[in-house]
Amino acid sequence: MTKGRALETLNRRQCLDLLQHVRVGRLVFTEDALPAVQPVNFRLWRDDLVIRVAGGPKLAAATNHQVVAFEADELDPDLRDGWSVTVVGHAEPITEIDELVELSGTFVEPWVDGRRDHFVRIRTETMTGRRFRRRSVPQYCGAVDAGRS
Repeated sequence: MTKGRALETLNRRQCLDLLQHVRVGRLVFTEDALPAVQPVNFRLWRDDLVIRVAGGPKLAAATNHQVVAFEADELDPDLRDGWSVTVVGHAEPITEIDELVELSGTFVEPWVDGRRDHFVRIRTETMTGRRFRRRSVPQYCGAVDAGRS
């Protein structure tokens, strides 16, 4: 009997639901013409991802409306169970006053010290997700003779 894992492809709604339960992911963007990856805390807002930044290359990527990628997951290496969601879309700064007011009161606090005065939206243009699960063990029909050794 194999002890394999089933790979389930998730739809957009399942991906969004999973992202509601985590607060940290990895942002992939371009910095000095090279790929860069940094952990960021985030929240979902209107089915898009929002991060809060101080400035620098992440804000530059948003100001230039660059295509970025974002990945979040929850994986258990011992059980080999978990999920992964990837979002690809254009980054853009949020500058509308009403939107900034709405976001500022409910946003996750940054993990590190320092001001984070800029909000960046990542449009969820492409979203893919996968869940890894242990395959179910087949159930046997009939009674088991527990008295045999």
